[in-house]
Amino acid sequence: MTGSLLPPNVTALERAIEAATARVGALPVPLRDLINPDTCPLPLLPYLAWAVSIDAWSSDWPEEVKRARVRRAIEIQRHKGTASSVRAVVESFGGAVALREWWQLDPPGEPHTFTMAVELSGGDGAPATAAFADAVINEVRRTKPVRSHFTFTQGLRFNGATGVIAAARPLVFTRLALAA
Repeated sequence: MTGSLLPPNVTALERAIEAATARVGALPVPLRDLINPDTCPLPLLPYLAWAVSIDAWSSDWPEEVKRARVRRAIEIQRHKGTASSVRAVVESFGGAVALREWWQLDPPGEPHTFTMAVELSGGDGAPATAAFADAVINEVRRTKPVRSHFTFTQGLRFNGATGVIAAARPLVFTRLALAA
């Protein structure tokens, strides 16, 4: 067999194993696609999440949230324990956050506390479920500085259009004359 890495004193069994496994090397394995959160097949995404050390995972999350969580995982792990990591966690769930630490309040709040006003929406712009909001809160607890405590306020955003509706109603005025 040409190109063999086996030594000259190889046994027949070892040559048979080499021949049987030779075709495995010819299988295309798109490694770059498998480790990219945008191109990884959805059934394999939980394994990629585990590989980048995501602490919690739910099959109920929308696909865009799952991919965003994997995409931001390394950044979150690098900055764990900071306000920027808390913001990144909320943003990875598709939310917007206004975070104010105790020293940013007027008057200053209790040391090592912060407040969060979070705007979350579920899939298709629907309001987020309680379970989804709990998942965000739990991830914030894992990511925040250990000594800090927080207040969580969830906001809702509604998109709508306003229009002007006019109605015409005929009025009849009659002048009354007063007799004196």
